Amino acid sequence: MTQFSYKAADQNGKIITGTQDASDEKGVVAVLQARGCIPIRITSSAKVSSRLSLRWEKSIFGFLKKVSDKDILRFTEDLASLLSAGLTLDRSLQILREAADKPALKTLLGDVLKAVEKGGYLSDALADHPGEFSQFYVNMLKAGEAGGFLDLILERISIYLMDIKDLKDYIVSAMIYPLFLICIGGISILVLLTYVIPKFAVIFADLGQAIPLSTQLLLGTAAFFQKYVLLLLAIFAALIFFWRRFARTPAGRYRIDSFLTSLPVAGGFIQELETARFARTLGTLIKSGVPILGSLTMVQGVIRNRVIAESIDFIRERVREGDALSKPLANTDRFPQLATQMITVGEETGRLDEMLFKIADIYEKKVRSFIKRGMSLMEPAVILAMGIIVGFIVISMLMAIFSMNDLPF
Repeated sequence: MTQFSYKAADQNGKIITGTQDASDEKGVVAVLQARGCIPIRITSSAKVSSRLSLRWEKSIFGFLKKVSDKDILRFTEDLASLLSAGLTLDRSLQILREAADKPALKTLLGDVLKAVEKGGYLSDALADHPGEFSQFYVNMLKAGEAGGFLDLILERISIYLMDIKDLKDYIVSAMIYPLFLICIGGISILVLLTYVIPKFAVIFADLGQAIPLSTQLLLGTAAFFQKYVLLLLAIFAALIFFWRRFARTPAGRYRIDSFLTSLPVAGGFIQELETARFARTLGTLIKSGVPILGSLTMVQGVIRNRVIAESIDFIRERVREGDALSKPLANTDRFPQLATQMITVGEETGRLDEMLFKIADIYEKKVRSFIKRGMSLMEPAVILAMGIIVGFIVISMLMAIFSMNDLPF
């Protein structure tokens, strides 16, 4: 038996929380339904306990935080659960607003609830908040509202958001340790060059003894850093600032993306990553009943690389003229051959959405494998580089110290 924590709505619409021992989540659902409650969220207590240390941060800084992607994912999951249980849309939104812990989310849901109570569509209400709900999200809801299966669409959106979040979290978590090593190593070397080594430089200068060439090079480097460290930091910060401004312009973003896609290794990684994003988004839209042309327009907004995103214009025009999706997709040369061949099979068998999901799974797996191999090589490379630099510093200082034995006394 496992202990689960749950959040549910009772018969009066009041939010209740608690714990329940059961073999799985279905057992908790059965118990709650027997009590006349509507399950909203069920989580294993082991997962809950791992997040207890972060609750103080939420309580102190929660008011200042904006609505995050995680909040949108939870809102989508909870709204789908409530609608599937038979509650009306306005009642479901009211329950979620009352259950919201973050003031920003409570305000957002309050605005959405007011719009729905006035007779507006949920998709239109969410479209008024483009910072939180993307065009993809809104158009998916429009398809669900038109077809009368809003709860099913919300479930598909939540699955899509969870898949995207899992891939993003994997990439971020894989990069944390190497970046940590680089930062700590860089700070340590900077401290050595600007504070420690200059102390020895004074001693060697007082002795008047000729010191080894490697030590002279090290002392010169340390003197340069000690004198111009603030200027170097200012230049570095200015470069980052202007780089970010350049990257935010359409022309700058396109040049950067064009350069990245032309690189031997990085280009292949970007192509696989964008293929996975393209396939999962397009598959979700087609499965939800969104027309292919409208789906391609929304997919273009999801693609991060501007070079690959612009190729969607050519694909959409060819599809509008009557071509199958796979033919212009192959002509762009922006997507792997395997993906285009699988799409061809999906079109021939009438199972395009299923094939797109398989493509997304394949290339997300390749992306994870690539990141895993890259990080496994980067970590020892960073450690080796730091070791060589620190070793050079230590050896240079020791050679200078040993040369003191040649001083006449």
